[in-house]
Amino acid sequence: MSLLPKALTGPTTSAIGRWFASRAPKNDRATLNLRNVYIFFSREGMLFAVLLVITFIAGINYGNNLVLGLCFYLVSVWLISFHVTFAHISGLQVRLLEVTMTEAGTPAWVTLQLNSESRQPRRQLWFEFEPSVDQTDETNKKEQRSVLVTKLQGEQIIRLPVQTRHRGLLELPRLTIKTVYPLGIMRAWSYVYFARKSWVYPKPEAFDWQAQYSAASVEDLPVGGQYKQGQDDFERLDSYIEGESLARVSWGHVARGQGMFTKHFADPVGHEQTLDYADMPGAHHEQKLAQLAHGALMLGQLSVPFKMRLPNETTTNAEMGEGDAFVQACLLRLAKAP
Repeated sequence: MSLLPKALTGPTTSAIGRWFASRAPKNDRATLNLRNVYIFFSREGMLFAVLLVITFIAGINYGNNLVLGLCFYLVSVWLISFHVTFAHISGLQVRLLEVTMTEAGTPAWVTLQLNSESRQPRRQLWFEFEPSVDQTDETNKKEQRSVLVTKLQGEQIIRLPVQTRHRGLLELPRLTIKTVYPLGIMRAWSYVYFARKSWVYPKPEAFDWQAQYSAASVEDLPVGGQYKQGQDDFERLDSYIEGESLARVSWGHVARGQGMFTKHFADPVGHEQTLDYADMPGAHHEQKLAQLAHGALMLGQLSVPFKMRLPNETTTNAEMGEGDAFVQACLLRLAKAP
């Protein structure tokens, strides 16, 4: 058990940070104990400590037994609070279950499993990931980064956000667990360092698909003509057969007196669904990767098979796929791209 001032629990020097980390090695499972739980007076508890000193000095100076008795009573309250606050957080077990992959600029969600074997419920436990050094104070105020568990008995699942800024590897910051229960005089806290990492893919950036694929005029499309632009455009027109859905009728041709025809739709970008890094209109590397992310997500929503080619890759080596799992695999490739 360590006695450290509260000032050391915020942003610290690298030496103190390494000292904290040495007492809690990186692991996806952690149990709070004597080695990694710290306790000191809270902000309100500092006023309580000043009151203890004042009553003790006054009792000795004036030889007043009543004041000394009050001082000893307050000391006993402090000792009980010290023990209960420390015992309230000690023994808590924390396990990392999942870290979501997310786009740059949005929070990655961390799922934690809490387990308490104590017979008495634990109350007023705060869980919070330390903000990154490049986050401003104003940003920190807007983001809800902490979770308060008012009562913990047995097992409970919580989710915490970790804000991201850039594409690439995401190392989880240290997790702070703290409480001032029951009287608010003492503050006990602990740090947990997780070993698992996650990835952050580029923030999708929309681009003009029409610049990459041929476009045509819908109304001027001849019967039986081919068309390959977007999902809302059709590939060919056939004569209307009674019983077909009226929603697929080309009412533009009906209005011109050309008869009733049925629209038949094609793939959104034609018959060759290849997302090629070289074809992206972006001005720099990160912008091209962001446009590839947008294309992968869009084709995934449309359930269109596609393949993605990154720099230094050939089209023949690119794997064709579809579905959410394939889209996630493509986004992971973009996150790991050099």
